Amino acid sequence: MGSRFDEMRIFSGNGNPDLTRLICERVGVPQGDATIVRFSNENIFVRLNESVREKDVFVVQSLSTPNLSDRVMELLIMLDACRRASAGRVTAVIPYFAYGRTDKKDQPRVPITARLLADMIQAAGAHQVLTIDLHAGQIQGFFNIPTDELTAMHLLVRYWADKGWDDMIVVSPDVGFAKRGRNFAEALGAPLAISEKRRVQHFGRHDGSHTSAEILNLIGDVAGKRCIVVDDEIATGGSILEVVQLLEREGAREIYACCVHPVFTASAVQRLSNSGIQELVTTDTLPLPPDKRWPSLTILSVSHLIAEVIQRIHSGVSVDTIFTQRNHPALGR
Repeated sequence: MGSRFDEMRIFSGNGNPDLTRLICERVGVPQGDATIVRFSNENIFVRLNESVREKDVFVVQSLSTPNLSDRVMELLIMLDACRRASAGRVTAVIPYFAYGRTDKKDQPRVPITARLLADMIQAAGAHQVLTIDLHAGQIQGFFNIPTDELTAMHLLVRYWADKGWDDMIVVSPDVGFAKRGRNFAEALGAPLAISEKRRVQHFGRHDGSHTSAEILNLIGDVAGKRCIVVDDEIATGGSILEVVQLLEREGAREIYACCVHPVFTASAVQRLSNSGIQELVTTDTLPLPPDKRWPSLTILSVSHLIAEVIQRIHSGVSVDTIFTQRNHPALGR
């Protein structure tokens, strides 16, 4: 099926240029030529150095740290530039969607920042959105434009399945992730354990509020088994390390972990690399410079998944069939 647009163009922000390069290589198109400049007054300027009139344009931008606010503004300005340059269709490709934890009003007088960000992306000129494993499923409903939420969990499942272990047990770090943890365990043909956790909120006079995790209980028997703790993202590593300590107390034989989004803020790298985790597996939805890597960290690329979906969107082919074909190349084989 042919596209109704003349050609495809893929542009990159500064959020994850290495991932964009891999996507372009897999799609088989050169990366779009654009200039992004941050002036001394901190204003961001974007210029597209080639025509996008009536073309199918994809803007790839992970909303990563450091300089998260700059990454958000780059995305919005690039979308606006494409719209004003008469692009036929503009798709915002956001491998990691920031502010995913502020998806509801769970305290008095607080914003729903994820909804605000969705509104800004639409106002800037995006005709549709492509993202991976949102922290909260309802964020997809914040958009009034077509939004495809992909999952990289299949890549992680394939990685562990290839180990051929017969004593695996999947561990969900909290009850909120239990449904996705159950699906992960079923895909591996392994049992599921769930750590019951509550978050304790602390209020300070000057520094606002913050939360810390407290592990209460473990539902499931992990004694003598290889445990695989799975989550959608790891930020400070505090929650997952609490789970690791609990599993050690419960007699786990070996402990592994995996996540889709390696946020790795603060002292997460040092804490995780010095923990009892034998291997941590993640993806490249976010850039991982050398100082955020260690020997037992394994990184799987989502470039082939995103590239396949971009080609399908451009050609008008269904996306969901990727996940119904167990040995589809986009899922790692």
